[in-house]
Amino acid sequence: MNVFRLTGDLSHLAAIIILLLKIWKTRSCAGISGKSQVLFALVFTSRYLDLLTAFISFYNTTMKVIYIGCAYATVYLIYAKFKATYDGNHDTFRVEFLVVPVGGLAFLVNHDFSPLEILWTFSIYLESVAILPQLFMISKTGEAETITTHYLFFLGLYRALYLINWIWRFYFEGFFDMIAIVAGVVQTILYCDFFYLYVTKVLKGKKLSLPA
Repeated sequence: MNVFRLTGDLSHLAAIIILLLKIWKTRSCAGISGKSQVLFALVFTSRYLDLLTAFISFYNTTMKVIYIGCAYATVYLIYAKFKATYDGNHDTFRVEFLVVPVGGLAFLVNHDFSPLEILWTFSIYLESVAILPQLFMISKTGEAETITTHYLFFLGLYRALYLINWIWRFYFEGFFDMIAIVAGVVQTILYCDFFYLYVTKVLKGKKLSLPA
């Protein structure tokens, strides 16, 4: 495992912990898109079904279990425990416009036409756009809490580092995965505007807002 993948995993874990702590400490999920979190839970569920069929390493298994567990814990907090604080009026992105095309693409473009491989491919494609409901929600409300922007920053950093990881593996291991690289590029591009606002506003102590 190279340093870019490890740092990417840690950034991803940091994002998840930041979000869970934010919800738990404030006893509120205000400003958090439940739809994005459901999509991420779907991403991890479909990607890590290989937990039932293969063992790669203790680290690999542990991280997969943590991602799945935290994803469903977040969904539970939003839609059950702190449901009264969930802002469904602004969380209105039509997720079917993401899930259906992504599902079709996974059937058409994959490495191997087998159930687990199609589900893995589906998860890669879906993860690249799963943050859109959250960004759409921020654009509708006009601003985001600072702690929410930290969550988004580390989530975007995780994907950017993973993109570098794929490049590293190509040059030093001869491993090339076009599906993962293209999806990573798409996801990183979606974060570009946010990264700019994060650096120019949040890091200077200002509130972040996206153009409506």
